[in-house]
Amino acid sequence: MKQNLQDKLEIRLRAYSINEVAELYQFSLKSMKTWLSHYAKEIGPRMGHYYTPKQMKIIFDCIGKPEIVPLK
Repeated sequence: MKQNLQDKLEIRLRAYSINEVAELYQFSLKSMKTWLSHYAKEIGPRMGHYYTPKQMKIIFDCIGKPEIVPLK
């Protein structure tokens, strides 16, 4: 039986920069910063330029996992 392509694709839980997070969600950097500002207490400060894998799990839990759009 064929599985749905969406079921096969998975977002890796790793450290991401704010730019990479914005790309995952397909938002502008400004919009992403606004979304994340609502959850700043839960997420905590970035480590250098990156959100840790633990912080990324919190982001996914707060605003949901991004939809994966397969390349054509």
